[in-house]
Amino acid sequence: VSRALGRDGPNWRVLNACPPCSYELADEPPTIFTRMYAMDGNNSLKHLAPLGGRRVGDERAVEEDELDVHVYDPTAEPDPSDATHATKPEEGDPTDGAAVVSSCTKNWKAAAAEDKKRSWGIFDETGIFASACRHGLILWLIDMVRSGELAKYPLATMAKVLEVLGQRTLGGYDIGCTFQETLKSSSLGPAFAKSRSRLCVNAFHGYSHNYQCQLHNHPNIIPGTGLEDLEVMERIFSASNHLAPIVRYASAYRRRVLIDAFFHHWDEEKYHNLGLMLYNNFRQAQEIVVRGAIELPDTLKSLNLTVQDLHEYRRQELEYFATLGAEQPRDLHAIAYVETLQELNKFLETVPADYTPTLTFLAPASGPVIYDAEMSATRKAETRRRFLREQQKVLMLEVTALEVKLGIRYRWQPGDPEYVQVVEYITKRKYHRALGRLQRLVVQRLFELHRLNLAQTAYRVRTHIAKHLQACSRAIRNAVKSYNAAAAALTPPRPPLDWQRISQMSFVEEFELLQDTNDDLREKPWSQPVVRETMRFASRTERAQEEIERVIVEVRHLHTSIRDEGVLFNVVLDDLERRRDLWHGPVLEYITRRQRVN
Repeated sequence: VSRALGRDGPNWRVLNACPPCSYELADEPPTIFTRMYAMDGNNSLKHLAPLGGRRVGDERAVEEDELDVHVYDPTAEPDPSDATHATKPEEGDPTDGAAVVSSCTKNWKAAAAEDKKRSWGIFDETGIFASACRHGLILWLIDMVRSGELAKYPLATMAKVLEVLGQRTLGGYDIGCTFQETLKSSSLGPAFAKSRSRLCVNAFHGYSHNYQCQLHNHPNIIPGTGLEDLEVMERIFSASNHLAPIVRYASAYRRRVLIDAFFHHWDEEKYHNLGLMLYNNFRQAQEIVVRGAIELPDTLKSLNLTVQDLHEYRRQELEYFATLGAEQPRDLHAIAYVETLQELNKFLETVPADYTPTLTFLAPASGPVIYDAEMSATRKAETRRRFLREQQKVLMLEVTALEVKLGIRYRWQPGDPEYVQVVEYITKRKYHRALGRLQRLVVQRLFELHRLNLAQTAYRVRTHIAKHLQACSRAIRNAVKSYNAAAAALTPPRPPLDWQRISQMSFVEEFELLQDTNDDLREKPWSQPVVRETMRFASRTERAQEEIERVIVEVRHLHTSIRDEGVLFNVVLDDLERRRDLWHGPVLEYITRRQRVN
């Protein structure tokens, strides 16, 4: 049927299955991004390997042209002879390309389950890595073979995106901010830069990233994204999880056929609901724009601000968070120098005032002598002498080396201005670290709460998550105590936090604003809660206006595609009927169903 309709090309489905994305028209308004898509890995559709040397009854293999959805393995590894597939050390994490390990990477690795990162020997395939357009139609599926979510899977997807989808695409990935650096460092980097494409984080996952990352990579910030959250993969996996118990013990052939059939049906449903989806998106965006047209001018008037002021505040905010918390190498060396000086001074305080690191003899004793006891005391005294001497040498060597590196001619004393300044910096640094640990624990707790509410979560998994949340809550309470101790050591002291306030923090932005220890934020107008809410609402209104413009373009794509498809169907049916082709019946049946959907 596909051959008769001219739809059997290698990339026809990706290029044409979603008319709103792909059916471009002449003289249409330009958009910032030509295509928007999302990608992510899921470990539900695992497949058990034959154990104990058993043979699989169904040894059929799936040919590429038998699948509507392209499922492939980007690795070229030969199958090992051992049926249990002994695992190799995992390499190629999606975040490996970043020069600096950011808090986004730490949060992603902490929140993701370990079973997504490790290769399980009992499984042949440990899940799938999928991608789909913003309307939910599948682009590509990749089998994750005996591994977790490694960098090769999103890189293989990006290779297809650059080859097939072309210029100015926007991809959503839960760790897209860091993976973009990995992509630029790979062989695909030049082609990616030339295509003027970019990656970002998904809306929900984006709130677990640090606020500086959100200011650059969150969909709500990026011009041209409209109201798209790029969380389509979460909805797809929520549905495909129902397939997991069926394919877990199936043969490799049946697993792929069942996955193909499921996603083929998924695409048909999504195509059927395209019109309704565009209509709902238009209504949602229109409501936001209408509300913004009424409320935003009044709010700006009451604050004595303009839209240009909000844009300027956004620029100032970007500049501020770009430099917040940055440490210079000299600062790190100064910290090490002062900490070593403190350790040396502490050491000297514990040594007796009349102590000299020279060889001394015990005073002669009168009376009976127990030779073994005296020998033991002598050895203990000699051991301590040697230990103290070596410790003093090491500390003096470290202090001297740091003085040479920093160019210090005279050793700092506790009352020197430079010494006092570094001590204050160390206090702030401890505060920031205590705050960072507290932030990571709260973000992990938010992720676990989300997973606890997921449908189709087994009872034992929910029980495990609930126990983990109890342990995490205790860790958060301890982190709060450490934070309050570090906050009290500041000059002036920061107000303490309590459990009630921490439990209500739902955005990383609230933690990032606590990073300021110089009270600079109090002088910045964009830090005021009313102004920040106005900036957020104005940005939301701008994205809603972009969504309206994009939906109007996509509706024209869909309408024109349906009209042109009807003309194609008539031509194909007339040709098959004229030639009395045997495929006339099946093609007519397909066209009848398709026209009813259209």
